[in-house]
Amino acid sequence: MNAAEPSVVRADPATAFDAWMNAALAEVERALDAWVPADVPAGLGEAMRYGVLDGGKRLRPLLVLAACHAVDGECDAALRAAVAVELIHAYSLVHDDMPCMDDDVLRRGKPTVHVRYGEAQAMLAGDAMQALAFEVLTPERGVEPALQARLCALLARAAGHAGMAGGQAIDLASIGKPLTEAALRDMHRRKTGALLQASVLMGVACGRCDAAARAAFADYGAAVGLAFQVVDDILDVTQESQTLGKTAGKDLEHNKPTYVTVLGLEAARRQAAQLRDAARAALGRCGTLRTGLLGQLADMVVDRDN
Repeated sequence: MNAAEPSVVRADPATAFDAWMNAALAEVERALDAWVPADVPAGLGEAMRYGVLDGGKRLRPLLVLAACHAVDGECDAALRAAVAVELIHAYSLVHDDMPCMDDDVLRRGKPTVHVRYGEAQAMLAGDAMQALAFEVLTPERGVEPALQARLCALLARAAGHAGMAGGQAIDLASIGKPLTEAALRDMHRRKTGALLQASVLMGVACGRCDAAARAAFADYGAAVGLAFQVVDDILDVTQESQTLGKTAGKDLEHNKPTYVTVLGLEAARRQAAQLRDAARAALGRCGTLRTGLLGQLADMVVDRDN
């Protein structure tokens, strides 16, 4: 079954969403397994596959595929976009966990890549995954060059200095320093939100919609992206490492500003709920497009426990 097929969303919404999500996750996992090579010199392929396979929520690929479904887009291109955005996300985690960054030893319930393979191999694995993302987006056949270029541009801008990398730089520079809510929002809009928003826009780029709907999808992606980070900050202080699959309490230990330290726990929870409402309101501006899957993904982001 193709993960973007509309036939799986005609029945009971909750049951249909679960069926769609399970099919989409399986499709993404098969594609990652097929497109992340093992036969790479000096064991680099093994480190790459360890860093991206068999773990993670795959939220970004799900957003790509749900957005493609909403605009009746090209499923093959969307699957490539889903894999590419997950590769960028995985590479960022590999590098983020290294001693020069967050210095973490647990990710997705297993030792981090630098713990398992060493720092140099982890650095190279992340570099290779970043490059592979753009290789996946640019096949010789099957995706029109104009769409390839659009997808590459969206992903590069979200991952680079104006997006994820810039946000990570702000994050490191903010350790031990007080931040206003506006400054914290700007940091996370870049560090976490940009790639989540780009996931939505890459899915939309695989189909057709008018400018008003594209703006609504962008607003939805921005709200979901920030909501994800707010909930992440909440879970960091309310859940155990075993549940999270990563080391709990790291932000507090490293004296990093978070939504919980800036707003307080209850206010952070209210903020997450408000962002969910904003995401759903944005979808309401998409007219007759099929946005139900995206609405349920917004609920999943806010209601998750890991």
